[in-house]
Amino acid sequence: MLTRMHELKRVLVVGAGTMGSQIALQTALSGRYEVTIVDTAPGQLERARAQNQKLVDRSVEKGRLTKEKAEQALGRITDSDNLASSAPNADLVIEAVIEDFDAKKSVFESLGRHATNDAILASNSSTIVISRLAGLTGRPERCCNMHFFHPVTVMQLCEIARGPQTDDDTVETAMEFVRGIDRTPVLLQKEIWGFIVNRILFAASEEAMRLLEGGYATAEDIDTAVQKGLNWPMGPFHLLDFSGLDIFYGALNDRRQQGEGGEVPDVLRELVEAKHLGRKTGKGFFDYTTA
Repeated sequence: MLTRMHELKRVLVVGAGTMGSQIALQTALSGRYEVTIVDTAPGQLERARAQNQKLVDRSVEKGRLTKEKAEQALGRITDSDNLASSAPNADLVIEAVIEDFDAKKSVFESLGRHATNDAILASNSSTIVISRLAGLTGRPERCCNMHFFHPVTVMQLCEIARGPQTDDDTVETAMEFVRGIDRTPVLLQKEIWGFIVNRILFAASEEAMRLLEGGYATAEDIDTAVQKGLNWPMGPFHLLDFSGLDIFYGALNDRRQQGEGGEVPDVLRELVEAKHLGRKTGKGFFDYTTA
């Protein structure tokens, strides 16, 4: 069994979207691990590599990274479009596919068939607790949540959440891995929907939407009040637009299905149904088309 950090050498990241690609890059930048990133969507691996190239180029330009170290980090990342053939080589697997239970379920079922018995199997989910996935693998004691924050190469925090059957070795190794890639882990000793940060963020965001829907203040003034009064770097509406309204909408729906909350606020539902998803579509609570 893998019980010492230096035995973790090969990391597999499943999902080459923004989160997955940056988790892979941050891991590679540590210089400690060989990384494989898996995605089956046409063109996604190429987009991930291009995105990571831009990130390291920017770091080199700003003097935060040498060109040699940037090239070495990118050289530690291998692309694959086959999870079944990649999983047996991994000491640690971090699932980072879309925040959809069925998509994650498919990944963990495959990991149960193809990953080694000693491998740690982690989900980057921001809301789906590991107990909903761990039983699919046949070794729930090796499973945990490992929730990074966007953008991974900037945000220091990673929430580690243990499931009811997660063993101490898995938790300790996950915590040390996060420290080893220059990020700060916090541990949830037992599961709860949304973990720490999202529970607090969602409570604040829902209250902001209630104020908006009630006509008490504009989105701009609510954001200004939170920034100036609470010293947040970004108000709740700008933060929702930055993260993607569809992500928040899906998480609230999942929470409701788990019996943890009520209906999605109308103002959010209407924006999502109109495909106004925030910055990535040019419009959300604010209009970015003229910015």
